[in-house]
Amino acid sequence: MRNFKRFAILGGDGVFGIHMTKYLLENNSLERLICIGRNPKKPEVYSLGVGNNDFRYKYYQAHMLHEPDIIMRIFDQEKPECIINFAALAYATSWTDSYRYYDTNVMALAKITELIRDKDYFKHWMQIGSSEVYGPAVKGPSKETDAPNPTSPYAVSKLAGDLHLKTYFDSIQFPMNIIRPSNAYAPGQQLYRVMPRAAYCALKGIAFPLEGGGIAEKSFLHARDMADAIYKIITEAPLGEIYNAGTESSTSIRNIVKMIAKASNVEFDAIAKITEGRTTEDFRYWLDNSKITRDLSWEPKVSLNEGVIEMVTWAKKYINELEHMNQVYELRS
Repeated sequence: MRNFKRFAILGGDGVFGIHMTKYLLENNSLERLICIGRNPKKPEVYSLGVGNNDFRYKYYQAHMLHEPDIIMRIFDQEKPECIINFAALAYATSWTDSYRYYDTNVMALAKITELIRDKDYFKHWMQIGSSEVYGPAVKGPSKETDAPNPTSPYAVSKLAGDLHLKTYFDSIQFPMNIIRPSNAYAPGQQLYRVMPRAAYCALKGIAFPLEGGGIAEKSFLHARDMADAIYKIITEAPLGEIYNAGTESSTSIRNIVKMIAKASNVEFDAIAKITEGRTTEDFRYWLDNSKITRDLSWEPKVSLNEGVIEMVTWAKKYINELEHMNQVYELRS
């Protein structure tokens, strides 16, 4: 059992870093939590006000790829025992400027882990991996022992990062674990993702582009459940282990949009606009949870229906702010 009191979150300005921050700040034994992101701290619609007026929390703006020296100065000042790495370029259409995915997801990771490994305050690296390293779950949910089958530059870059850390652990006992979560979601997520965009479109009465009719399937995990799984791995898992964390079943994007339409009191056909599908999209992502359930007694608690209602409630609360937010993904290094 490991009991850390000082944490750092890389990618701390993203939605999953925000919900991890909220989870950790609810832990009374926490002494210090710093979040580092490449952007200035986001407005409340995305930050949810998490960490405001909490003396244990501080946000720093620094770029993991371009400013590793600044990040290390922050680490030396704050002395985090455990570093949770959410920082990554993560988008399905990674075929354009694919080198940028390797820059962030492999090169930046290699730089920071090499710089941190000999610091006396550092005790544990928690890496947020991706279910996409397994490729499409054609024969049932993917297990940690399945052969990797990445089908995009993004997935290849995430697998390469995992292999780098595994080599570090095997060779020099670098203290790390990896989680490969299902497609996570939560209030505060950017509008180019399926759930928040569908909620916004439903509430505004505008068309939601349902690519390929929405037949692709994913398993959707609430960020609160993901944070719980991460914390269990950090505190209880044997070092070097990789764990999946997902839901019992997968569901189609079409069904997700139907659920959001229902929660928004609009007709599905009134907002869904069928568009051409992506030729490179995998049919299904779905994970086997048996290892993390057996070893750490973890299982998701937030039902998909609860999560959808929560997402619509968030979008309704911040609908005026969301009108001014970008709905299209912008690739930046």
